[in-house]
Amino acid sequence: MTQTALITGASGLLGRQVQRQFLLDGWKSVGTGLSRISAPDVIKLDIIDQQETERALDEVNPHVVVHCAANRFPDSCTANPEAARKLNVDSSRSLAEAAVARGILLIYISTDYVFSGRPGEAPYKSHSTPHPPNVYGQTKLEGEQAVLDVASKANARNKVVVLRVPILYGSCDEPKDSAVNVLMSQLWTAQQIEEGQPKIQVDDYALRYPTNTKDVGRVCRDIAKLYLDPRKVDRELPSVLHFTSEDRMTKWQICQVFADIMGLPLDNIEPVKPDEDPSDGTVRPYDCHLDTSLLQELGVDVVTSDFRTWWRREVGAFR
Repeated sequence: MTQTALITGASGLLGRQVQRQFLLDGWKSVGTGLSRISAPDVIKLDIIDQQETERALDEVNPHVVVHCAANRFPDSCTANPEAARKLNVDSSRSLAEAAVARGILLIYISTDYVFSGRPGEAPYKSHSTPHPPNVYGQTKLEGEQAVLDVASKANARNKVVVLRVPILYGSCDEPKDSAVNVLMSQLWTAQQIEEGQPKIQVDDYALRYPTNTKDVGRVCRDIAKLYLDPRKVDRELPSVLHFTSEDRMTKWQICQVFADIMGLPLDNIEPVKPDEDPSDGTVRPYDCHLDTSLLQELGVDVVTSDFRTWWRREVGAFR
């Protein structure tokens, strides 16, 4: 019997690749989105509307829901924490309640920003104590707690799992959809800056671990297979998992890689260190590296795309 996956936020950076990886593996894979809808593969859904959400679950009748829809922009969350909490926490709780009530597996996509990222603390294990440095991380942590609480109260073993991931990159419609892709766009913008104009400033402090959305999609699929396996029904599986690449670099170092690939100068981009009290009010952690050992113990492949190789292929730079 063909299994069905429902992917929220499927018109976004991560969701579209998650949906694609299930589809390539032979699943019926249906996405939801608020905009950029391409029926019948992606259906319109306002995830904040509980009745709409329940109706979508009943119509699609999935075996698994991968919840990618979120406000994942730290500055936006800081500017409007109430809206961020409504999407990242309240709608996640409602989705979990609806999924658990129907016996559907829920994979909740979370972030490495649930951790403080203070120097010397990483790598963080799945059981490490969270301490979010900003509103984005706090609302994603509260979302985690909400969905896990729903499963706990319903005694729904192996029916809700949290997957934390770091900064993501991959194919997308707009560079701004990814905090990595946008750096390639800034590199091109820098070529148009004239002498005497301000340079583009790029962070050279925080250590990031850019991870390809295709790889995250594959891991979501493998987690779904594992947690839906009837042979694992009596086994207590982990409720929180971590996935990341091991490509460690600052955003400035990412720009250096891009400049090398494209054969472009970095004259109009300059590295900067952040202020202790950032002007936008959003504190960025130093190092939130995630430990993937629990996934490995479960037999899930944690190999990731090579950053430089993927980008060479993406831009057609074969020199």
